[in-house]
Amino acid sequence: MVSWQLIQKANALLEKEKGTVRKPWGGRISICLLYPNSYHVGMSNLGFQAIYQRFNSEDDVVCERAFLPEPEDFQEYQRTSTPLFSLESQTPLSDFDLLAFSISFENDFLNVLSLLDLARIPLERHHRKERTPLVMAGGVAIFLNPEPLSEFFDFFILGEAEEVIGEFLELYRGSKRKKDDLLRRLAGIEGIYIPEFYHITYAEDGRIKEVIPEPGFPKKIKRRWIPKIDQFPIRSSLFTPDTEFKEMALLEVNRGCPRGCRFCAAGFVYHPFRNRSLPILESLSMEGLLREKRVGLAGAALSDYPHLLSLCEDIVSRGGGVSLASLRVDAITPPLIDCLRRGGVQVAAIAPEAGSGRLRRVLKKGYSDDEILAAVRTLVENGLSQIKTYFLIGLPSETDEEVRSILTLSRRMEHQIISSRACEKKRWKLVLSVNPFVPKPATPLQWAPFEDVGELKRKLRLLKNGIRGRKNVEMIHDLPKWAYIQALLSRGDRRLGKVLMAVHQHQGNWEEALRETSLNPDFFVYRKRDLDELFPWDFIDHGIPKEKLKEEYLMAMRETGVKIE
Repeated sequence: MVSWQLIQKANALLEKEKGTVRKPWGGRISICLLYPNSYHVGMSNLGFQAIYQRFNSEDDVVCERAFLPEPEDFQEYQRTSTPLFSLESQTPLSDFDLLAFSISFENDFLNVLSLLDLARIPLERHHRKERTPLVMAGGVAIFLNPEPLSEFFDFFILGEAEEVIGEFLELYRGSKRKKDDLLRRLAGIEGIYIPEFYHITYAEDGRIKEVIPEPGFPKKIKRRWIPKIDQFPIRSSLFTPDTEFKEMALLEVNRGCPRGCRFCAAGFVYHPFRNRSLPILESLSMEGLLREKRVGLAGAALSDYPHLLSLCEDIVSRGGGVSLASLRVDAITPPLIDCLRRGGVQVAAIAPEAGSGRLRRVLKKGYSDDEILAAVRTLVENGLSQIKTYFLIGLPSETDEEVRSILTLSRRMEHQIISSRACEKKRWKLVLSVNPFVPKPATPLQWAPFEDVGELKRKLRLLKNGIRGRKNVEMIHDLPKWAYIQALLSRGDRRLGKVLMAVHQHQGNWEEALRETSLNPDFFVYRKRDLDELFPWDFIDHGIPKEKLKEEYLMAMRETGVKIE
């Protein structure tokens, strides 16, 4: 039985789209690209769109999409026993050759199991039959650390997938052999990881003792990266009003980051930093303005693009709007802000990350208070008085006084805004986005522990009390309990597969599932790692030697005054 209500909803989404690719299936490799969150979230993800475009650029491939259903649709799938189907042709996922997941966030890991279950695909790979679709995954959460999901996937693509997809398809086309033989051949492609052929042993204290590849498989798997980034222009290919970026064409300006902030994975796993050429970006932005009113510029280090002002001026001169996520404090100049204002930008975002200079030095984010305040003054004097600021709490060696320094700095920002003549007759707003620090794999702070959830709640209360009565100052934050889960999934090993299975069986109730499993989650979350510890992701060559990361970690700890044994 197939729900007509669900079919109608899929067709309603398609009717609002521009750029949907539809191909007949006959003789083509069929791939369903899945995003383990809602349509709205998935279609706002430029990487997801890029992979959809990349697969469909091959004549003999038909790539369709599927997303996590909305809660009411999920109930309809279950009520009517409808198997999960693709958006474009409403084909059950079990009929595809390949299911490809694009996974950007660890907190979406659990949704992977929900989607497989809804698609009637056995969750664990060793329970699948020969004719079951191959299940693969890529995305930044995967090439940071795929191990918690290793029991559920046949293989992973580690790194930037644009080139790997071509090599994978070439091998797949020529292979009519059994799944095991295909997987063994796929292991010969750099960047492809097949967890079935890697075995883990554990020490008595629970730490990983050794990762043992089967004969013929490499000990280290190199993550893939694109040396000539202009070869793969990344921009919106699908347009719909049902996204966070409606009426906007997104465009990736650069990849990676040259700053090396010690908490940020993007600067390390996307190393080296690469900029696209200005002529290509101008051409792509011109194409984007034929489809939408605004161009959204994307990149972890937009402010480090040497031609950012020229690019923005070009877009505005064509009558287009321009948008970008955030700006470096030291890149905020009057000409750039004036151009952004003329391009329709109303809110500017900056990321001090910490309220004290000492903690900013720990993070290698060495702005002084005066530099931050000068940036705020430049924003306001050039017409932007709605400012969002990003801060972290739970940083290594953080004191209550340093938490309060976020309040002190915000008051000084507030004073800069209201004392500006440019703001006299304008409504202004200052948003403090405060989130728990989650240590990430492949960064210098991967050795650091996550802050106790109770402490994080107390620090958030301290900040909330501190802004009470300040009517134009707002604070938003993630819940510490979900940051704890993110820390667990980002730093855990393949034993967490059993935890994910238990949470899935308990319909998302983490507390109940963790009570019944023998694994202690605090072991992965709260424990400070030893300098010589073998991490679950150490089999991946992320492009920067672990010794280099260790040097950065030790320098950070010297800034904190914490002695490392």
